[in-house]
Amino acid sequence: MPKLPDTFAYYFEPRMARIFLLGIISGFPWVLIGSSLNLWLQEDGLSRSTIGWAGLIFGVYAFNFLWAPLVDRIRIPWITDRIGHRRAWIVVLQAVILASLVLWSLIDPLANLTAVIGVGLVIAIASATQDITIDALRIEQVGQAEGEAMAAGAATAVVGWWTGYKIGGIIALETAQRFQDAGFANYWQMTFLVLGAVVVACNIALMFVREASAHERMARQADDEASVARTLPGPLAWLGATVAGPLMSFFRKNGLAIAIAILGFIFLFKIGEAFLGRMSLIFYKEVGFTKSDIALYSKGLGWITTLAFSVLGGLLAIRIGLIRAMFVSGLAMAATNLLFALLAWTGRSELLFAVAVVMDDLTSAFATVTFVAFISMLVDRTYTATQYALMASIGTAGRTLFAASSGELVDWLEGDWGTFFVITTLMVLPSLVCLFLIRSRLADMLAGARVRLFTKEAES
Repeated sequence: MPKLPDTFAYYFEPRMARIFLLGIISGFPWVLIGSSLNLWLQEDGLSRSTIGWAGLIFGVYAFNFLWAPLVDRIRIPWITDRIGHRRAWIVVLQAVILASLVLWSLIDPLANLTAVIGVGLVIAIASATQDITIDALRIEQVGQAEGEAMAAGAATAVVGWWTGYKIGGIIALETAQRFQDAGFANYWQMTFLVLGAVVVACNIALMFVREASAHERMARQADDEASVARTLPGPLAWLGATVAGPLMSFFRKNGLAIAIAILGFIFLFKIGEAFLGRMSLIFYKEVGFTKSDIALYSKGLGWITTLAFSVLGGLLAIRIGLIRAMFVSGLAMAATNLLFALLAWTGRSELLFAVAVVMDDLTSAFATVTFVAFISMLVDRTYTATQYALMASIGTAGRTLFAASSGELVDWLEGDWGTFFVITTLMVLPSLVCLFLIRSRLADMLAGARVRLFTKEAES
């Protein structure tokens, strides 16, 4: 186990600042299709069920692994040669998000809900595709044998993601409130134009993130393509190596049984959190909190809490081990939902609201850090983007596909928010049972992978 000062030292390395910037860029689009879109639709008179089902646009995050192989291999003409393969993809996709915000500023959701959701879907697709290359670029900032640095990088990435999400949320909510107070009927449409400036700032920040040469990765991919070419001709060899190669590598590396068990755990781990997150803003409004209250407690205070406890979560994950940390964080994450049940039963209380938000962000940060570090350690650097996207997409699939019915569940419970939050508390248990059954083999696999990586580094 590393000494505590040595563990803290990882956070002060220059590469952690770059990982932090990538996290901000990744987190901000969730403000647009999450809290901003939800409140926009609610304040324009749409139902809870409609808002819940609108969340299906997040489903694209569950399937971005399908086109991740193309992102791993296709080079953007002209731009790639000038700023690098990963950054070129991010810049193009940020431009798509910016154009979508301009379109949103021209649409009335009551008159054309389909157009609003359609543009939201475009933002979701661009964001999900952007995450493929952002995650790959983040992982590639850390060496293969640096397990402790990977955990610190995961914590830093989570801090960056929540910074982009929380600060972006503060900007969105406060801007919308000020435009509304000033008497503008289309205050959300005007807010989206302001948020476009944040997208431009993200692109400027991206230029400070270094990108390593892709020659070695491209050479290994070419070797795989040449191997596939022995059985498939021409273009089919490229397609086979691009699509099938990363998947076969994942199952070959981990074994079929463990690979399936890993994917099962990832699918189930954060379903309860997603149910809570999908309906949280609607709950806050129904209890009686204003947009400014939500901005202060849920976004501002929550961001500070998340920042601090993501770092501490990374430290704890390093010291007690990733598997044990996932058990602890999963149970804590589930138990925190009971605070929201208590808030629902007692009524509007700023103190209880603050406590619930702080504890929710604390446990969510810890769970996310351990989750990101765990799957980051499992990827093959030859197919970083594809394999990470595969595992992240499986996790998003569980959260998105089930959480889309969260509004229906609240309506079925006839607005009984307390019972709703108790149910979300129980949703984590299946994933922890799955993890418990494979814990020993996972520990042996991670330990063996680390030994092999250190041996290979020493030999080189």
